[in-house]
Amino acid sequence: MHVVMGTAGHIDHGKTSLIKALTGIDCDRLAEEKKRGITIELGFAFLDLPGVGRLGVVDVPGHERFVKNMVAGAAGVDFVLLVVSADEGVMPQTREHVEVCSLLGVETGLVALTKVDLVEPDWLDMVSDDVAGYLGSTFLADAPVIPVSAHTGQGLERLKEELAKAVAAVRPKRRNDLFRLPVDRVFVMKGYGTVVTGTMISGDLSVGQEVRVYPGSLTARVRSLQSHGQAVERAESGSRTAVNLQGLEVADLARGDVLARPGTLFPSQAWEVELTCLKSSPRSIKHRKELHFHHGSREVMARVFLLDREALAPGETAVCQVRFQEPLAGVYGDRVVLRSFSPLRTVAGGRLVSPLARKVKRFLPQAERLWTLARGGPREVVALQLERAGTAGLDLALMSTMTELEVRDLDALLKDMCARQEAILYDRDQGLYVSAVVAAELSRGLLEHLTAFHAKEPMKAGLPRAQLASGWGRDLAARLFHRILERLVKSGEAVMDQDALRLPGHKASLASDQVGLRRSLLEAYESAGTAPPNLKDVLAPLGLEPKEAAAVLGLLVDQGRLVKVKEGMYFSVRAMDEIRDKVVSFLARNQDMEPSDFRDLTGLSRKYAIPLMEHLDKEKLTVRVGDRRRLRKR
Repeated sequence: MHVVMGTAGHIDHGKTSLIKALTGIDCDRLAEEKKRGITIELGFAFLDLPGVGRLGVVDVPGHERFVKNMVAGAAGVDFVLLVVSADEGVMPQTREHVEVCSLLGVETGLVALTKVDLVEPDWLDMVSDDVAGYLGSTFLADAPVIPVSAHTGQGLERLKEELAKAVAAVRPKRRNDLFRLPVDRVFVMKGYGTVVTGTMISGDLSVGQEVRVYPGSLTARVRSLQSHGQAVERAESGSRTAVNLQGLEVADLARGDVLARPGTLFPSQAWEVELTCLKSSPRSIKHRKELHFHHGSREVMARVFLLDREALAPGETAVCQVRFQEPLAGVYGDRVVLRSFSPLRTVAGGRLVSPLARKVKRFLPQAERLWTLARGGPREVVALQLERAGTAGLDLALMSTMTELEVRDLDALLKDMCARQEAILYDRDQGLYVSAVVAAELSRGLLEHLTAFHAKEPMKAGLPRAQLASGWGRDLAARLFHRILERLVKSGEAVMDQDALRLPGHKASLASDQVGLRRSLLEAYESAGTAPPNLKDVLAPLGLEPKEAAAVLGLLVDQGRLVKVKEGMYFSVRAMDEIRDKVVSFLARNQDMEPSDFRDLTGLSRKYAIPLMEHLDKEKLTVRVGDRRRLRKR
């Protein structure tokens, strides 16, 4: 894994000259930079250090107007070389650059006190004390301070020795499984085509692989790769990399885009961020404040939504939501920097804790729970994110952007959580997980729905699965619906009988005042034989309307005592068997049967004959050919 060093410091303090003296590479490549004598854009170099390997170098501009370019370059560096001119000492951009590095998570570095050939020893001592006093409250408090001169070469060898020690000691915090390269330059190279450059902040990339340009949807294939000016077949995490893309034009890309493999990042217009307002900020950050938002090499306008307060005071930290005017693609733990409009300066920064923000009501416990994303361990983070995802659940790819774990470790964690009933894998093909908390809520909801159904329909044996899926489960994925049913049946909390779900203690029953109705209906239809009575005539002596008897009739049909031919028309089972036998016997002797034959055979009027013939067609006993019926071949 390669190590990257970034420069930091005020304009004209000699950053670019020092890098050239160390590496022999002039990082000022633009004509305007050479003409004006200041660094405007990011510059890149490398330094081979005996015994430790090649050090990548990112040289950043020091002018206050180009701090946004400095932020783009500082994202992804492992340690910093702070450059302070001996003839000026600590200046405004010295302070701002150190703050930016701190916000970006840089924890170590060196200090080069430049232009020592231009000052007297007494002045140098005074400036050295001033620098040490300022650094005492920063992450560079214990950093070695090396007096150097790019002009005379004084101190350069010692600086190289200290750089070698720093490289040997640093442990880059990069993932190996998730390739990402924030783009900081896009150009055309004659004979090659479109080329992008950037510092590979994680993963690796090989020639021939497919990449996607995030946050957009364009894809391309890697035609060739260069790392520190040399052609390579594979570029590793931490290396300065130039990628020659096949199939894209320069207009298709811009600084701030991110190269990654298809399906590994998930752009969103709202993130949740652990945000710290700098102690040096001139004012608080108010709720809904609009600021410049820097992530990787990208800058967008963003609005900060504070969830547990009205303002974030200097020195305070909070977990908040940040909403953008355009989508961004991030990963848990990414560092961000926020700058104000007026004055244009760095005011805050922090760490991405969820690249997919959910709706959160302010000043409620759910807002407080977001601290778990910032301070909790991987298991707590995954559990909360699954719970927040609700019934949609999450797959492994999306969850890998929501935690600091690599995919292999995340997969092992999820399997352990499933074993402990903390999560449920409900769709193996898609790899979709749902929180056990969400599954429990669904189970409770289904049991309540089933209880209400039994209370409303006591005479039905159970709730048909299809009716349950199209009603209560209409908003659930089919496999999640099946999984919830399976869990309830397996646990004994529900019973599946003939594709209908019921509670274990439920039995279809009639209320005491309906027992007589059931007996009356059965007697009326069974005594009528193949000439059924009119339903209204049966119910009139009882003072009931058909809709009031519907439940009892439905139960008799479910129990196999009556056959429903159409709405309001019922036959006893014995009568239907007799009619079927007559039809089969007739068609055994004749090729087909006309409606008049059926009426003569059954003695029924057209009112009953036509619905009965259609019913026998639906039963697939007969088949209609024109106006005639034939026995369906079995």
